[in-house]
Amino acid sequence: MTTLHNLGFPRIGAQRELKWALESYWKGQSPREQLLATAAELRQRHWARQQGLAWVPVGDFSLYDQVLDMSLTLGNLPERVRGDHGDALDNYFRVARGRSADSARHDHDAHHEGCGGVAAGEMTKWFNTNYHYIVPELTAGTQFTLDASRLLTQLHEARAQGVPAKPVIVGPVTYLALAKAHDGSNKLALLDRLLPVYAALLDALAGEGVEWVQIDEPILVTELDADWQHAFNTAYHQLKSSRVKILLASYFGALLDNKYLAANLPVAGLHVDALASREDARQLIGLLPPHKVLSLGVIDGRNVWKTDLTALLDWLEPIAAQLGDRLWLAPTCSLLHVPVDLASEDRLDPEIKSWLAFALQKLGELRVVGQALDEGRAAVADELVSNARALASRRQSSRVHDAQVQQALAQATPALEQRHSPYAVRAPLQAKKLGLPAFPTTTIGSFPQTAEIRHARKEHKAGRLSDADYQQAMRAEIAHGVREQEALGLDVLVHGEAERNDMVEYFGEQLAGYAFSGHGWVQSYGSRCVKPPILYGDVKRTHPITVDWIRYAQSLTKRPMKGMLTGPVTMLNWSFVRDDQPRSATCRQLALALRGEVLDLETAGVPIIQIDEAAFREGLPLRHAHWQEYLDWAIAAFRLMANGVRDETQIHSHMCYSEFNDIIASIAAMDADVITIENSRSGMELLGAFEHFAYPNGIGPGVYDIHSPNVPTQQSIAQRMREAARRIPANQLWVNPDCGLKTRQWCEVVPSLAHMVAAARELREAA
Repeated sequence: MTTLHNLGFPRIGAQRELKWALESYWKGQSPREQLLATAAELRQRHWARQQGLAWVPVGDFSLYDQVLDMSLTLGNLPERVRGDHGDALDNYFRVARGRSADSARHDHDAHHEGCGGVAAGEMTKWFNTNYHYIVPELTAGTQFTLDASRLLTQLHEARAQGVPAKPVIVGPVTYLALAKAHDGSNKLALLDRLLPVYAALLDALAGEGVEWVQIDEPILVTELDADWQHAFNTAYHQLKSSRVKILLASYFGALLDNKYLAANLPVAGLHVDALASREDARQLIGLLPPHKVLSLGVIDGRNVWKTDLTALLDWLEPIAAQLGDRLWLAPTCSLLHVPVDLASEDRLDPEIKSWLAFALQKLGELRVVGQALDEGRAAVADELVSNARALASRRQSSRVHDAQVQQALAQATPALEQRHSPYAVRAPLQAKKLGLPAFPTTTIGSFPQTAEIRHARKEHKAGRLSDADYQQAMRAEIAHGVREQEALGLDVLVHGEAERNDMVEYFGEQLAGYAFSGHGWVQSYGSRCVKPPILYGDVKRTHPITVDWIRYAQSLTKRPMKGMLTGPVTMLNWSFVRDDQPRSATCRQLALALRGEVLDLETAGVPIIQIDEAAFREGLPLRHAHWQEYLDWAIAAFRLMANGVRDETQIHSHMCYSEFNDIIASIAAMDADVITIENSRSGMELLGAFEHFAYPNGIGPGVYDIHSPNVPTQQSIAQRMREAARRIPANQLWVNPDCGLKTRQWCEVVPSLAHMVAAARELREAA
């Protein structure tokens, strides 16, 4: 019999129940007991929906982030939260978001940095996904101590429900690889201290009668030097004496040159992403010793398209015959990255819906494949016919391919990617036109999405609020934002994006080639959920999207107003993208469509146009050897969208929450007049890139962390800008938050921006 299992399940709930419970608790509106009860109910529901699998993941559920969970399990929370009032959960949330909950019990955690809040842990992308993890912090003196309570509690719950539990943990080598040693010490020197804690955890699980433990080591799909390869051998030879069987799981890519290393580690089984490379999987069959299990990830855990079950069976049947009981099948990775249930979608076009599979449907596909391998294809004949019919419908659909788009793309020559003049010529023309002071202040674009805004949007979508009344409500919100910015003294204003539900979904809704789910939510970080649009066909713009909103905002002020757009790379990376053509081709279609919006904004008199590329870094391949190909087409796409404007029009771009130091030259090659980039939550690490690279254009290194409710002080902002000015010429520097403000409240935004403006004035006076 083929063993079927899962690596992880979406934790937020089909109706985002975890999000609402977390935010209610953080605001002090509900007790901790209610949050924990909701979490337990979700776990019970999710395990029930994975019935029929031989092994079900336990421990994949998290209140915020699985890497932060591992830090808690290992007793590795930063010194700044230890000894503070409260218990482990309070400290967990302080690392995640800067403070715990706004209840009477936690009233010492005030909004202000100097009144009880702490610096939140750095947050960055989980490999090349749009999920964010909290970066573990290390020093040469870090000690580890086991706290297995979270995992054991979930294990006991699963056992009580009769779940065939497979505990899931982040592996020791990946944990160290993702961590940061802020004192510059060698992370691998801590491996000898770390491994006894992992061994104790495995022993504790063995004591509970656990047979298999899934240890996630996705770092195996990256390039590993000799030291990190040795770390794998050291770690798993030390852990091999454990009484549990270890399934070592890699995903998000192919093992390539790490195949031999992975195949020979002393573990009971190995999981690999077979969609990334079938050749990898084929070679592993010969490399693995005959006693080891090979788990193949054969259902895409990161995208929403149906699997071609017939083609998959054609490939798998000989492998199943060869491996027999040693063959396990699973999705490629945790299903954390896809929505929960397609059945809840009642607004999707039926034809497009027939092409899709969400988490529950993917597990259904897995069961069909397993049954076909065990009982023959005749046992699932109806399912295979239905699957083939849906795939044929997608291939033949006239809505997927648009000859007009293809023709326009063929005529888009590289000359369209060039600005008329170099930055040295553009900069003085822009300075004369804008008349900005030194250290100009601005924000990234969005302002709080208040309850009133969300209510108006909901009523409009339901047809209970007319188009005219909705537009009037959004104009009132824009006017409020403009008044607030003028009162604060910001130099370059934004309209606040009140009318936008999401920076990608909003634009996708008005472009041909996109479809939208009603409940297709996935977790981005913590309680932050996004509903990625489904990019199924050729993309084109049929009408202006933002021009009227920005023109209205500009009419309310004499100060420069930025037009805000989402760039092609972010539109690509934050969508569920079609898999029937190269991603580079889809990205170029997006760029050409959005180029028209840039030119329309310029024609409307908008002096500054910001093109957000928040997802630029996360699209990088996981292996450096493949980076340049991606960077070439990603930069070309940005330039195709941005570079049709006159020299006097200032182009900005924004990037956040990724590691940028190693691609700073490529960011410069985008040739945006100003780049605003996350810098504060990462401890100003970005500034290190400018030790050896003279960034040529304007740059705003974000001066405060908007993903924490803490309000920064004027002193802290001024200090960060002084640090930036030591590496970047002051005349190139802008002052701005590190991301948009839509997730914050006005009571946090106003004092934060007031301190930012005051810090900029302080810097001007000192200049």
